[in-house]
Amino acid sequence: MHIRAVRLDELPALQDIERAAGQCFRDIGMPEIAEDEPLSLGELARYHHTKLAWVVANDHDAPVAYLIADRVDGNLHVEQVSVHPDSARRGVGRLLLDHLATHARSEGAPALTLTTFTQVPWNAPYYARCGFQLMDENRLTPGLRKIREREAAHGLDRWPRACMRRAL
Repeated sequence: MHIRAVRLDELPALQDIERAAGQCFRDIGMPEIAEDEPLSLGELARYHHTKLAWVVANDHDAPVAYLIADRVDGNLHVEQVSVHPDSARRGVGRLLLDHLATHARSEGAPALTLTTFTQVPWNAPYYARCGFQLMDENRLTPGLRKIREREAAHGLDRWPRACMRRAL
């Protein structure tokens, strides 16, 4: 497997990966997350154009995971990282996060940030193992506050969520 920039013709595959990855939320009583639609092709294309979208491709060069990021308050913010269940538990997500960290360092960004569910094993506990630390609410940057407000408006605060930061 290798990491490379996402290609425009692969955007529907990213949606499929996110849908498949989301199904595990059904098993923990979060069917609304499993049923949530992935980002639109237009939104995914924006990440491609900003050069902040990568895939892990298999030996046939087909995407099995992806990560998209935004620039938020001087840091790179993980907007979405999804791994197809057939490729899960093989270090693929960590590989993408480490790739983003390398990219962020090359841009001079001091940290990676993300928002996540705190009580989902493959969310906050996983990110903590990848070097992220929970952020205290009073230390959130303006951009992270806006992201959390959008998430709350989307209904994601039905379950405990938090921001996390990985210093580079």
